[in-house]
Amino acid sequence: QVQLVESGGGLVQAGGSLRLSCAASGRTFSSNVMGWFRQAPGKEREFVAAISWSGDTTPYADSVKGRFTISRDNAKNTVYLQMSSLKPEDTAVYYCAASYAGVIWTTPRKYDDWGQGTQVTVSS
Repeated sequence: QVQLVESGGGLVQAGGSLRLSCAASGRTFSSNVMGWFRQAPGKEREFVAAISWSGDTTPYADSVKGRFTISRDNAKNTVYLQMSSLKPEDTAVYYCAASYAGVIWTTPRKYDDWGQGTQVTVSS
């Protein structure tokens, strides 16, 4: 099991940027697939981005492609989500998650451990 703690959320105006961080402890981090998901009020949790253990593979949801960038630093046991050109519809609680299966999933139920989430609010 790995413990995940997100940080970096906040209030930002449309067009602005934020960088989310997810610090991991416990189980070996470098072998995990890591993902970012988000959940807006009244909506289901949705896939945002994921990254392979090596960082070579990084799929994105169509809604964030070209605006968000996922990265990881295995030496620091941390995964990041750089968010730019933010829109009001990006407002949600953002969660990082770890998958031990070695496969990149876009389905939340395929992930094994989750952080507590960090709120991102984009004002128009």
